[in-house]
Amino acid sequence: MSRPFLAAAFLLVAGASAGLAQDASGPKSGPTPVPGAPATLANDLRPTFVAQEPSDLMASKMIGQSIVNGANETIGSVADIVLGPDLAVKSYVVGVGGFLGLGTKYVSVAKEALQVSRVDDKTLKAVINTDKDQLRAAPEYVYLGQQPAKTDAAKTDAQKSDVPAATGTTTTQPAQQ
Repeated sequence: MSRPFLAAAFLLVAGASAGLAQDASGPKSGPTPVPGAPATLANDLRPTFVAQEPSDLMASKMIGQSIVNGANETIGSVADIVLGPDLAVKSYVVGVGGFLGLGTKYVSVAKEALQVSRVDDKTLKAVINTDKDQLRAAPEYVYLGQQPAKTDAAKTDAQKSDVPAATGTTTTQPAQQ
């Protein structure tokens, strides 16, 4: 049993050494390999690293920030920040009303409507020139994933117009002459 195994191993080793000997003494078929060098980037491809400046505002610090009006009354809080295609702030989603997240209405206000300033190194202040009632009366902001599909709304409207009245009476049109 071990004889066939030894014969197979011997043939394998002999074949491999013959192949190596041919490669070492035979003609080269490709370019000579060059020793590896570490990859480098041209200066225009290097990433730009930026340090935070005192005037910079962090989005993570804005989310949850209380919003006050001119009378220093808290009227809501920043629930989200909407960015446009250019990644610039487009608007702020403000949560108004509710308690502990229940019954909160979300409205979107233009970025110009909310004045954000730094009180000190750790504290921000957000002020809007409106009151709680005006925010509650504003149209609700609905996230795209929460909007009903347009095709479902169109089907619902079509079904409503095709369904006859369920009153049990029929109406007839006068014959045209």
